[in-house]
Amino acid sequence: MEECHALEAFAALSQGTRLSVFRALVQAGPGGMAAGALADRVAVPASTLSAHLKILEHAGLVTSRRLSRHIFYAARYETARALIAFLMEDCCAGHPAICEPEAATCP
Repeated sequence: MEECHALEAFAALSQGTRLSVFRALVQAGPGGMAAGALADRVAVPASTLSAHLKILEHAGLVTSRRLSRHIFYAARYETARALIAFLMEDCCAGHPAICEPEAATCP
């Protein structure tokens, strides 16, 4: 991941509601959540949620798809992984095994 993309992703996640939205979508799994259910989950009005989702989508952290009358949003795990890899790129004084997660990874 290039630094400019990492900065955009970090900027998108640096606001409390957007971080909550992204975490809820990560927890929801690859199928994501309908916008209405997501608004209920993070307790924000639909119009406010829409503005936050646009920022997250522009940063490449979230994707959307329409199914009938509903819009579903899902976390883009590949972007989240790339962001984490960007942070850990030069970690551990040349001993990358120290940085490897011990727990199984999710989608």
